[in-house]
Amino acid sequence: MRELSPSARLVLEIISERKIVKFKDLKEITGLSTRTLRYAIKDLKDKGLIKVLPCLEDAREKLYAVSEIEECYKLSD
Repeated sequence: MRELSPSARLVLEIISERKIVKFKDLKEITGLSTRTLRYAIKDLKDKGLIKVLPCLEDAREKLYAVSEIEECYKLSD
């Protein structure tokens, strides 16, 4: 995890605590700029640490979860 930027570590910590988080909630909690947050999410996604899931309430939004959570999310559908 040393390869991660401080912002990516922060985002991963929050996603790990909350299990599934919307982008706007991540932005509010972290206080990161949109650009920095998007970069952190991309880095975490590319490393396979998080997954992007569709938001069933609003198709325009995305949910972010730690990789293992995805399987539980699929089972609940």
